[in-house]
Amino acid sequence: MRMLGVKQFIRLVRINYVLMRHGLDDIVFATHLFRPFRFLIYFFPWNWFLRNRGPRGERIRKTLEDLGPVFIKFGQMLSTRRDLLADDIADELEQLQDAVPPFSGEAAQQIIKKAFGESVEELFSEFDIQPLASASVAQVHAAKLKNGDEVVVKVLRPDILPVIKRDISLLYIIAELGAKYSSQLRRLRPVEVVREYEKTILDELDLMREAANASQLRRNFEGSTDLYVPEIYWDYTRKNVLVMERIYGVPIRNIDELKNNNTNMERLAALGVEIFFTQVFSHNFFHADMHPGNIFVDIENPNRPKYVAVDFGIMGSLSPVDKRYLAENFLAFFQRDYNKVAKLHVESGWVPSDTRVDEFESAIRSVCEPIFEKPLKDISFGQLLLRLFQTARRFNMEVQPQLVLLQKTLLNIEGLGRQLYPDLDLWRTAKPFLEQWMEDQVGPRAMLRGIKDNIPHLVEKLPEMPGLIYEAMKKLAEGSDVEQQLQEIRNVRDEVKRGNRRMVVAIAGASLLMSAFIVFGLDGFSPSMIFGAPAVSWALGGLGAFFLLFAIQD
Repeated sequence: MRMLGVKQFIRLVRINYVLMRHGLDDIVFATHLFRPFRFLIYFFPWNWFLRNRGPRGERIRKTLEDLGPVFIKFGQMLSTRRDLLADDIADELEQLQDAVPPFSGEAAQQIIKKAFGESVEELFSEFDIQPLASASVAQVHAAKLKNGDEVVVKVLRPDILPVIKRDISLLYIIAELGAKYSSQLRRLRPVEVVREYEKTILDELDLMREAANASQLRRNFEGSTDLYVPEIYWDYTRKNVLVMERIYGVPIRNIDELKNNNTNMERLAALGVEIFFTQVFSHNFFHADMHPGNIFVDIENPNRPKYVAVDFGIMGSLSPVDKRYLAENFLAFFQRDYNKVAKLHVESGWVPSDTRVDEFESAIRSVCEPIFEKPLKDISFGQLLLRLFQTARRFNMEVQPQLVLLQKTLLNIEGLGRQLYPDLDLWRTAKPFLEQWMEDQVGPRAMLRGIKDNIPHLVEKLPEMPGLIYEAMKKLAEGSDVEQQLQEIRNVRDEVKRGNRRMVVAIAGASLLMSAFIVFGLDGFSPSMIFGAPAVSWALGGLGAFFLLFAIQD
């Protein structure tokens, strides 16, 4: 258990004061520390008269806003954990914005000077001292480089790290107390939630990391007509300062402006879904903070609009196992194969291996069947994931941070897409991606890719055989157990033979496969053949595949 220091105690008193000011006295006096003093609630003047306190979610949101940047960020992160929160609270926390007062432009200039050892005047031909935007951990200024390039300069808030560390340590203390004295809070694993938040916000404080994320995403979509990612100026980027190409576009939230410019809204909505699934299933690197403030639209060609993304502090990725199970889950869901969904969760390790599949299947069915009473176009992927996580929590599903990020991003994309075009059929847009990806993973392409990956491994192992023989002979000469060494030599000899046999069979199989492709390509150009080219090519291909599988498994 962490100890409470003087500064933390003062901060804790301040937090309790703000909670009570917003009518959350019951939260304060429900804690183990203050429970014996619960009777004091009746002595507070603001409780003497009836008053309209507003919904609990609104009061919690206003409390977090008053407590400052760290708690605002924490509330934003909690809003994505709908598997933990009631819907009314999660909906309200989604409204939390990073619109905090800016720090002075002069302070930003001093941070830049300290980071580069040069003044702003030496680095830029122009620098707007008034920020373009201000958030909880950084703010952005417009500038122009000496070569004339227009850029934006992102600068971390001065002395933000000590503030964040102080408040995070306090969050840990609160979480540990909650887990110790409240069985309801213990079920929500508050310490793990705070740890997840700590990692996220500390990552956001490293602008070099954000710059690397932006560069990777830009490389993934290089030449794309769907998404544009601004260029990073690495010579002007440090851990607390980031310089990036300035982009122009219509903020995605300005729907009226998009419509007034005759933007193809149906294409724009579908394009957002396509970009998301491309990032997840093709690139395995997705922007995990796709709220409206981070998305712009290039409407130079209104009929073919292009997305422009900014703010790359939070990115997500999935392991190959997670991607496969996720794709199979989506397909099984829409086929209403709940037994397969339950088995997939056990096989993937998302729920304990001793989970009863029949009970899990029944729970999933009871939650998801009502969803399928709606028209297919109205079914939400994000809500499906959410309901699934909520159900799986009852079966002790471990928190999967990468899946939480995915769910959060999917909910953002869906909500945005349906604001742009209410009749967006998400399933029609996403299904081809999932089916193609599954075909790539378990179809003929996957088999050929496995063969291609294994042949170099076989070749690589062959040169090791003489070395193994030498080691065995050396041990024999040193007087080791003769019978044991002879057995080792026999084993090495057998392995050499098996390796040679695998190599011959693999080469034969690869040759047959290549012949199959050649014959298939000659279809229609060789009329004198007794059998049709497709039949011959399939026969050669099947035989080649058999040889290769035999070589791999031998």
